[in-house]
Amino acid sequence: MLIGCDFTSSPSRRKPIVLATGDAQPGQVRLQQLHTFTTLSEFGQWLAAPRAWIGGFDLPFGLPRELVATLGWPLEWAACMRHYASLSRATIRDEFAAFCNARPVGGKFAHRQTDRPAGSSPSMKWVNPPVAYMLHAGVPLLLDAGVSLPGLHPGDPGKVALEAYPGLLAREILGQRSYKSDDKAKQTPERLLARKDVLSALERGQTRLGLRLKLSTVLSEQLVQDPSGDALDATLCLMQAAWAAQQHLENPNPNGYGLPDFDPLEGWIVSA
Repeated sequence: MLIGCDFTSSPSRRKPIVLATGDAQPGQVRLQQLHTFTTLSEFGQWLAAPRAWIGGFDLPFGLPRELVATLGWPLEWAACMRHYASLSRATIRDEFAAFCNARPVGGKFAHRQTDRPAGSSPSMKWVNPPVAYMLHAGVPLLLDAGVSLPGLHPGDPGKVALEAYPGLLAREILGQRSYKSDDKAKQTPERLLARKDVLSALERGQTRLGLRLKLSTVLSEQLVQDPSGDALDATLCLMQAAWAAQQHLENPNPNGYGLPDFDPLEGWIVSA
């Protein structure tokens, strides 16, 4: 099974975690189902259930080495994540804000090596988007479920979690056009058209991944008509997971999945 996850650190009925599940054949990916989870514990139970999968998760798997070293936290990934999970969100915010306040304008945040090629936000950001809290909420769920995180942490070889980033593929298709918003006032016809353009490009295989998306008319409508873009983002993560699975088949080694040699503290976004 392949999965793609659009994650939120505070899921609710209004803003759930969205999971896309499917499978792949040479050159194509089939989206089979969309699932939603309104609590972290519910999602954690799904991850821990006895099933095999390779998944792309839209949340950071690590922090910038520069940040971790400056704060004096453990420089080994598992120990760093245990320490990070032990902190409250308020403590994280205060420590990260103090780090930023001590730095010059234009260079407040520390970045991971993967951020530039992926175009992703720094994993230490606690607002707009609060990816630091996503890491804080999400990585412990993966560890509790016993999954394998290639290049970072060994686990169940039947459950492979990879860091994904839907914005990487979306920008390749749309440039700087926006395709989603949680703000109803910004859920415009232009963003609806942009979602249609993303889906059309995926169906034609017109991305760096070279994979065509196959899906039912019902699921197609769900992706297009979701103005938050969460269902589409989960599907973009599914496509990245499928690409990674294909790379692993062609080069089966524990740290494969199309990942380069990367900093084992920071992590890497698949296909960046």
